[in-house]
Amino acid sequence: MKKEEVPQDKSSLSKNKITEVCYAVDENGNYTQVASKGWEPKTIVQNETLHVIEERIAEANENVKNGIASPIPYFMELHKMDLTILSDYTGYWKWRIKRHFKPKVFNKLSQKALKKYANAFDISVDELKNFSGS
Repeated sequence: MKKEEVPQDKSSLSKNKITEVCYAVDENGNYTQVASKGWEPKTIVQNETLHVIEERIAEANENVKNGIASPIPYFMELHKMDLTILSDYTGYWKWRIKRHFKPKVFNKLSQKALKKYANAFDISVDELKNFSGS
């Protein structure tokens, strides 16, 4: 792409006057860095992704409210984590974390286990234990 062809569409970045760096070919045929305000297709994909994440957070919240799941999946979604990431933060195997999704199992977790989750989610143990859906 040529330097003058770098997209300058409105995006969520442009609200904050943030630009992203793109590489383009200048008039001498050399690659150069060019600031871009955004690109409409990329903005559409980002907005759709955020919408999907918001839906997953809302669903996890409802599952906590209805007693179907513990707060762990809610906070995972809220912090955009998956089982692998949470496993890395806590040191628990993925199957064990899935087991902690069950309210009966979650309610029996030790303070030490709760502390690991609370640290991973950057909240207090009390917030984690007492979360019943927002």
